[in-house]
Amino acid sequence: MADKALTSYRAKRDFTKTAEPSGKLDVQPSNRRRFVVQKHAATRLHYDLRLELDGVFKSWAVTRGPSLDPQDKRLAVEVEDHPLDYGDFEGTIPKGQYGGGTVQLWDRGYWEAEGATSPEEGLAQGDFKFTLDGARLKGSWVLVRMKRDRERSKRTNWLLIKHRDEFAAPSDGAAVLDDDRSVASGRTMAEIAAGRGRPPKPFMLSGAMEADAVWDSRDGLAADQRVGDGEVGSGAPSAKRKTTARRRAKAPPSASMPDFIAPQLSETVARPPAGSGWVHEIKFDGYRVQMRVAAGRVTLFTRKGLDWTERFGAVAAAASALPDCIIDGEVVALDHNGAPNFSALQAALADGASDDLLFYGFDLLHADGEDLRGRPLSERKARLQAILSALPEVDGRYIRYVEHFEAGGEAVLRSACKLSLEGIVSKRLDASYQSGRSQSWVRSKCRAGHEVVIGGWTTTGSKFRSLLVGVYRGDRLVPIGRVGTGYSQAKVGRLLPRLKAVEASRSPFTGEGAPRKTAGVHWTRPELVAEIEFAGWTDGGQVRQAAFKGLREDKPAAEIRAEEPVSPEVIDAALPAPPKQATTGASRRGAAAKPIVMGVLISKPDKPLWPAEEAGGAITKLDLARYFEAVGPWLIEHIRGRPCSLIRAPDGIAAECFFQRHAMRGTSSLLELVTVSGDRKPYLQIDRVEGLAAVAQIAGVELHPWNCAPGQPELPGRLIFDLDPGPDVPFTAVVEAARALRERLDELGLVSFCKTTGGKGLHVVTPLDVAAARSKAQPGWPEAKAFAQEVCRRMAHEQPDRYLINMAKKLRPGRIFLDYLRNDRMATAVAPLSPRGRPGATVSMPLTWPQVRADLDPKRFTLRTVPQLLAKTSAWADYARGARPLTVAMTRLGSSKAAA
Repeated sequence: MADKALTSYRAKRDFTKTAEPSGKLDVQPSNRRRFVVQKHAATRLHYDLRLELDGVFKSWAVTRGPSLDPQDKRLAVEVEDHPLDYGDFEGTIPKGQYGGGTVQLWDRGYWEAEGATSPEEGLAQGDFKFTLDGARLKGSWVLVRMKRDRERSKRTNWLLIKHRDEFAAPSDGAAVLDDDRSVASGRTMAEIAAGRGRPPKPFMLSGAMEADAVWDSRDGLAADQRVGDGEVGSGAPSAKRKTTARRRAKAPPSASMPDFIAPQLSETVARPPAGSGWVHEIKFDGYRVQMRVAAGRVTLFTRKGLDWTERFGAVAAAASALPDCIIDGEVVALDHNGAPNFSALQAALADGASDDLLFYGFDLLHADGEDLRGRPLSERKARLQAILSALPEVDGRYIRYVEHFEAGGEAVLRSACKLSLEGIVSKRLDASYQSGRSQSWVRSKCRAGHEVVIGGWTTTGSKFRSLLVGVYRGDRLVPIGRVGTGYSQAKVGRLLPRLKAVEASRSPFTGEGAPRKTAGVHWTRPELVAEIEFAGWTDGGQVRQAAFKGLREDKPAAEIRAEEPVSPEVIDAALPAPPKQATTGASRRGAAAKPIVMGVLISKPDKPLWPAEEAGGAITKLDLARYFEAVGPWLIEHIRGRPCSLIRAPDGIAAECFFQRHAMRGTSSLLELVTVSGDRKPYLQIDRVEGLAAVAQIAGVELHPWNCAPGQPELPGRLIFDLDPGPDVPFTAVVEAARALRERLDELGLVSFCKTTGGKGLHVVTPLDVAAARSKAQPGWPEAKAFAQEVCRRMAHEQPDRYLINMAKKLRPGRIFLDYLRNDRMATAVAPLSPRGRPGATVSMPLTWPQVRADLDPKRFTLRTVPQLLAKTSAWADYARGARPLTVAMTRLGSSKAAA
């Protein structure tokens, strides 16, 4: 049938003159339908959309190219079916041949039909809805057939329209066409026309691909990326790379050397460890890579074990001179200050500039046929240094040894922070190498600090709210944002008189973004200098999550400038000066690239999700991503392995929000898709910290996981009691209810924990021990719900004037609703540390029981304040050890009922 469908295609081409495929090759089946978009400079430039269906490519010539703006209706002229091997074609069709001109593989990936209508039916009806999952085109689309004027047109015309979803770009839909690089080879149209560069990597002839190795975020474009898993293809290979590739293809693998070793990972600590026995290394901002060399054959693995050797071609070529070994390290790109810069890495890979990349080796796992993992780090590093120092100078430019410091972890961290580096990793010298997380490797991250000039302050009524601050550029005071946290009552008492002493009638700020005079804004003369700490800078040069530390008396305001990274003299040994290639346009372009958080490209980073308030301006999508990055290692332990629903606010919480329970088309590869019995649609699941950045990218402002045991949706893993007060109930009464509930659970042998809901109530949470999951006596959801209901019923029965278990609103005034309904199989509850899509950007904050007292103020726990507060609290530290079997508690509850 496919062969018959290609009759028209073959009749138009002379395959003795054109390199286009004839359709005779056997294309292997894929587990998903594929699509390609080919940029085609024929008589007129256009883009050919091809969708795999019934053994051929259904094809349309999109005259102006696809647009991500739903308002743009692009003409798509239906053309003849093309063979499936055409999906790998990139090159030049000779002049005089049908369609003569240059063809580039501009996009490719997979597609699915939408709705209950089959693709064949949709095409026949002229209303064909589908979802694309490619490198450049993603989300929901539709092809609508136009009424045919048979007198004027012999072809069938359609309109290609983008649907409104998270991948739409309403105001700049055509910008996606600006990138003139092949997703398959990295070549421009000019390079393809000139016959330069490498041929494209095969797609159609490669068969079904692994889920984690789908090329769309790995080849040719940085989309939905993550640290440690590599991205964009490199450019044309050097002669040395070609020679090395041939040598690798012939070289036999080492018989005694493992193919891949799961990497050792570090735990996060607030400060580096003190004392002897530790060494401290610079924490690099790049991709974790394991280098395996066997008989000259080099393989570079990501931390997940994916082979991305070709993406780091120059490093691989240099490594071919090494003896047989396995080295743990990091691939980085350096900025103009010689510091690792992830944006520069992204830019270098996007440009195919693998010569701009360096490999820093910090551990030796295998050498000369010997497994070294059981030996102490001191010996492993000494042998690694010896191996790398023997490299020829030409190769040593690309492969560096990571020096370390054996004392003064605090000093090393301060130096790293001063250099605007990510932080340091501290390692025990006597420790063996252990795959997975271990206490023998710990990391300490930097938090930026800065001196700023105060230009004003804001109040609500008579209450102090925030400082308006800036820095000098030339003789102008440029605003850099608001400082809304870090104020104790004593600090405000000392600060306000100083502010009022320099109060002015006009704003001292100049330039774009200067704050306006509104109610509650007070200006000052630019004379006071404050020291702040903050999470980083926005693309617009504003500070994020800034906290006040104090006034400085030792520096005049006129000397306060935006700080620039200093020369890295302190740690030259750990971070050698970059080669000349590292200061190319790719590195410069990296500094201006869109921000990347935990490897995820954040589009429209300055989009406000929470509106501006007195305490620090609007909270943006980038702020949300940075928040998830700060709290992610804590948060992930309470959502991992559980289906998780999202509340999304694509246009901010003041606009329409929606609750997403199931996975949508185009879901990031950083999020897991899981199915549960009774529902054919897959649910979202967030199993890794990087997935939180993907959630921020789609404006997911709230996380609502199931309460099941991780990986076991049929078993309750915790009980949640939601204390929801009526409108006239003081919060002190909610606190009393939480403590009373804790006492009851204690009597039943359950350990309980408390958190704010981010609203007006509290959650009391008790973890359950499901070690007996294989036992038929293991309580399920009906038993868990009945248990929680009975506990609440007894409280309401004993104090009916204070509590009720009937959720009817007419009964709520003056009482607290004891909501036990969260303890059902598919019920959810807001996750600890999840933000809430409410004014003030409050957060569901885990508490210690001593914090659950009369003066508890849930509103102080916000997206801006929580990262700092979390670093100082021990809340829920014993959560995992607090798990108890529900069977014991059920027995005790039954006994107490019988006794009564």
